[in-house]
Amino acid sequence: MAVCSSVFQIKTDGFSDIKEITPKVENAIGKSNISNGIAVVFVPGSTAGITTIEFEPGVIEDLKKAIERLAPQNIHYDHNARWGDGNGFAHVRAALLGPSISVPFSDGHMCLGTWQQIVLVDFDNRLRTREIFVQVIGE
Repeated sequence: MAVCSSVFQIKTDGFSDIKEITPKVENAIGKSNISNGIAVVFVPGSTAGITTIEFEPGVIEDLKKAIERLAPQNIHYDHNARWGDGNGFAHVRAALLGPSISVPFSDGHMCLGTWQQIVLVDFDNRLRTREIFVQVIGE
């Protein structure tokens, strides 16, 4: 078994900004020289998450609206009362989505569906530069 790690950065606008990162994950797998295994994609921090969607404008807007219904921005959050930074909603949204996914790959290609892409969702209330870690494990 072999393990290879890589990291890349993505600039975001916050407020549920969704960025496709599939090509960057593919690149990390290719650089690993590992043919078959699992790629773990992880974003550090408590106000962003990683998931998969069909990366097209309709689904992007549907996801943003669903997130707003689940954890509305403009309600009381105890975090805001304690810290005063106004991003309590971002912490709750990120907790619901989660910071990572695991994607199997075979012959160097991720086993994603035809319309499935990996995305970073930044929920924070400001511009950010996010680091994304990709841990490739396999043979």
